Amino acid sequence: MNALCSQAVNASASRSADWESRSKQWGCLMAAAQSGERQAYEQLLRELDVWLRRYYARRLPHPAADDARQDALLAIHAKRHAYASSRPFGPWVAAIARNKWIDHVRDASRFATLPLPDEIPIGDRGESAISAIVVDDLLGRLKPAQASVIRLVRLQGASIETAAGATGQSAALVKVNIHRGLKKLAALVTCDATEPVPADRGD
Repeated sequence: MNALCSQAVNASASRSADWESRSKQWGCLMAAAQSGERQAYEQLLRELDVWLRRYYARRLPHPAADDARQDALLAIHAKRHAYASSRPFGPWVAAIARNKWIDHVRDASRFATLPLPDEIPIGDRGESAISAIVVDDLLGRLKPAQASVIRLVRLQGASIETAAGATGQSAALVKVNIHRGLKKLAALVTCDATEPVPADRGD
């Protein structure tokens, strides 16, 4: 293992230990809050607010990130009595944050008429409708050939033939790139939604 890999492994281990410690601390604060300790609950919400700001800043544009943060805090407050102190707090709060993030991505996709595959997991539906910039951000993570035809056909309503002429792709390739691009979008959403907590552990 070279020095770069060793540093990456050590950094990952450090973030993992930090997240586990933070999860235990938050779990203790929530347990205290459930027992009626107001100060513990206020401290918990302050710390979660900071974490959620970073979490959504990496995944949504402003002000969508702020909307999602507020939705998550409200959901945490509403579900606080459902948390069992015998369970790790980290996965519990991460699931709430993840579901609210997906809610906002799905809201944006509906707003932009870009259908994401039904297998993308979703939690409770939010009521906010946010700018299509969220979809643009996701498309920016695809291959240019895929993103361009999805924008033309799915967002702008162009025909397959028109997209083929505009991009220099064959009609068959346009269809393939749309299919693969949408599949990649689903994978991006699912991946970001299921693994983001470790990435934020060291922030």
